[in-house]
Amino acid sequence: MSERPAARSAAARHRRAFLREHSLSIVSIGILLLWICLYIFSDPSTHLGSFFGNAIADWSGVVVTVLATKIFYEKGSKESRRPPKDCDERRWGKIQKHSLSIFLVVTGACWVALYIHMNSEAKWGQVVGNIVSEWTQTFGMVVLTKRLIERHSKE
Repeated sequence: MSERPAARSAAARHRRAFLREHSLSIVSIGILLLWICLYIFSDPSTHLGSFFGNAIADWSGVVVTVLATKIFYEKGSKESRRPPKDCDERRWGKIQKHSLSIFLVVTGACWVALYIHMNSEAKWGQVVGNIVSEWTQTFGMVVLTKRLIERHSKE
């Protein structure tokens, strides 16, 4: 019987560690889902409905920034993880070192394709248009941070 409390406390520590290490992702996704739910039941022609639609695009950008910079790499960018030193240059190294830009370009192209085939004045068309803008801004920031600096910034 003495193993059960120890096993429970190990599981509880693991859950707490998981929540601590991923709390920003979890909360950001939760907030995005909240905005989506509120927008579904709102009238986009009202100020509040319009706000919810804009919040979806903004928080989509937050979620992609948090998750993509956690998973992907961009050589030279201060905003992304550093590629591992043992990255194989000959095969996947170049792709891996620029995986953040590749991800943003590919997913951004998908958002653009979706937007082109939607009514831009429809309820979700406006949201997707704002997401395209958000993706462009995020990609631009990744590219700009490869060469440019800002005094008194984190980096």
